[in-house]
Amino acid sequence: MDVRVLLVEDDLRVASALAKALRRRGHEVVPALTAAEAVRADAVDLVLLALDLPDGDGLEVCRRLRQADEDVAIIALSARAEAYDRVAGLRAGADDYVVKPFSSVELQARIEAVLRRTARSVRATSELRVGRLRIDVHARRAWLGDREVGLARKEFDLLVALARQAGTVVPRDRLQLDVWQTTWGTRHNLDVHVAALRGKLDDAGLVQTVRGVGYRLRAG
Repeated sequence: MDVRVLLVEDDLRVASALAKALRRRGHEVVPALTAAEAVRADAVDLVLLALDLPDGDGLEVCRRLRQADEDVAIIALSARAEAYDRVAGLRAGADDYVVKPFSSVELQARIEAVLRRTARSVRATSELRVGRLRIDVHARRAWLGDREVGLARKEFDLLVALARQAGTVVPRDRLQLDVWQTTWGTRHNLDVHVAALRGKLDDAGLVQTVRGVGYRLRAG
């Protein structure tokens, strides 16, 4: 299972060991040593979030990450093992709570379980609504108000990727991975499909360009 992982851990020794273990499993690791780096990071599939950070409350970071992406898998990592701490972590938006110290085997099993649950949750979300835009993901149909919008396959995939994070900027490389499953040689394709999508939606301001970063679907 090859996923993009945001590893938020300020202990360099622990972070290095975790990163090596994740990369051995074929995962891509995005390191963050602080709360500030964590909330600025690009979109990922999974977050491993240490709750004791030098510049902020890990629970607040968890809340912000969950608000930014309701589908991302989040596993909280903490030495605090009381039931209250576990409940606080889960209520902040974590999908699982792992107490330090833990083995790499246990962590990998938790990762696989959380990703299975979040994948089922995403698949179960058949309808997306963003303002006047309605998308039936399973039927691969979209409407703007009462008008059905006819979209090519990649245009539809692009619209869904943007709608899942409506109101937030989705980086170009994330869109390329979601729609084409690679970032190699797809930059021009992305621009062409965004232009085509805008034309078919007949609302130039609905898909917004954030120069040098990516695109955002206007919320509301």
